[in-house]
Amino acid sequence: MNLPYYLFIALRYFKSKKKNRGLSFNSIISIAGVAVGVMALLVVLSVMSGFHEDLQKKILGANAHVIVTSFNGPFENYKEIMDKVKEKNHVIASAPFTLGQVMVSAGKKGHGVFIRGIDFESEKNTTDILKNIKYGSLDNFKKPTEKGKTGIIMGKELVNMLGLFVGDTVSVISPTSEFGPMGMIPKAKQFQLSAVFEMGMFDYDMNLVLIDLKTSQEFFGLGKSVTGVELRLDDIYKADVVRELINNDIGFPFYARDWMQMNRNLFSALKLEKFAMFIILILIVLVASFNIVSTLMMNVMEKQKEIAILKAMGSANKGIMMIFMLQGLIIGLIGTTIGVIGGYGLSKLINNYELIKLPADIYYLSKLPVKMKLIDFLVVSISAIAISFISTIYPSYYAAKINPVEPLRYE
Repeated sequence: MNLPYYLFIALRYFKSKKKNRGLSFNSIISIAGVAVGVMALLVVLSVMSGFHEDLQKKILGANAHVIVTSFNGPFENYKEIMDKVKEKNHVIASAPFTLGQVMVSAGKKGHGVFIRGIDFESEKNTTDILKNIKYGSLDNFKKPTEKGKTGIIMGKELVNMLGLFVGDTVSVISPTSEFGPMGMIPKAKQFQLSAVFEMGMFDYDMNLVLIDLKTSQEFFGLGKSVTGVELRLDDIYKADVVRELINNDIGFPFYARDWMQMNRNLFSALKLEKFAMFIILILIVLVASFNIVSTLMMNVMEKQKEIAILKAMGSANKGIMMIFMLQGLIIGLIGTTIGVIGGYGLSKLINNYELIKLPADIYYLSKLPVKMKLIDFLVVSISAIAISFISTIYPSYYAAKINPVEPLRYE
């Protein structure tokens, strides 16, 4: 197959001088620079995506995808709301809940937490908390014990802080007061620790406890009212669509919020951090592009006589530019390909063999979470090739402007 002359010559210029075989040293350095930059960028972006996905999974494991509440506070007609929302597309489960702030104490230790009243059967279908029970049993959660205490489920961190074991007694004190013989006194109730969950996120494992829905209604004096209705969807990224449908249907005073709204600041910060890391690490590829510029300029200086001969034989400036632009582009393509393969392989090794371990008591992760996304690989590859191509413009233009008379004057 006959190649265009400029492609043939560009490939020849990759080789070292005749006394050596293989690629020239300058070409190898340029290719290596691009490859290392691409590989580092892909590994970092994959780790950032892994952190984002792991955090999102933990947040959605402890919370519903969409929550319906009322501007007027607790409401009784939650069953009507559940009947309406379950007809919406993508809604696969719903459950009522109550939510309040209390103090839990055991012995001389205490801690302020959020207490959530749940319906045991429906909660299993809306969140994953009951699927992450590490110790204890759910059998006594709804039924009072022999001493008349109802069950309570607490996070692992909170249990460790209070020094509790399954079966121990826990006191729950509400900030809302009730009238007694001595005047207004805080409302308190004793529970028995039935089970311990571990979501792997400090905020939930330390600051969230669960009790039965009817018990919470009695404790907070809500009667038959609930704080809201939580929904689970078959597609978490349709939460904003479902939210709008519900808001348009149920009307004031009810309103729906989705998980993206409730965690907007956190996920926006993670997205910004990932973008910042992309910008910072793309500088590695930019530095590598200077190697391409220097390699091409050295080739241009060494090949002035060959360029002059090509021009004397009728080659146009466009053809001369194509030679060196193709040479730089091929360097970028080879370097990017090696970098993509290396980035994919290193990410796989980190994910499968736990090469980098983390202290679980600090990060709640035993290894770096890695999530490789096709879009990350495409963006990095296109960016690296584009930078490599741009770096060829000046050397190619310089080569095309060489006057063939000067190099051949004394030949």
